[in-house]
Amino acid sequence: MFDAPTTSDRACRHCGERVVSRPRRLCWGCYYAPGVRDLYPTESRYGYRGTGNGNHRCPLPEPTDARPGTPEKLAVLAHRAAAGNELWHPDDAKQ
Repeated sequence: MFDAPTTSDRACRHCGERVVSRPRRLCWGCYYAPGVRDLYPTESRYGYRGTGNGNHRCPLPEPTDARPGTPEKLAVLAHRAAAGNELWHPDDAKQ
């Protein structure tokens, strides 16, 4: 059946004292304290993850002449992802 959450499930991850009322299982004070929110990653399946998904911009890489779908282009994309850059450049080869 359903198990009621324990007190530790409702305690803030940062201070451990106040009741969770904000995302990331943080209390109001810890969530809005400078720098604390960044210590705890989002647990939402809709939260930001990965490199440049269109909502969060990463540094723009150098354009490439590698054609889409080629092993060279896949290597370029892997290198950009590992470097933390945007995956696509407006001046990349189109066809």
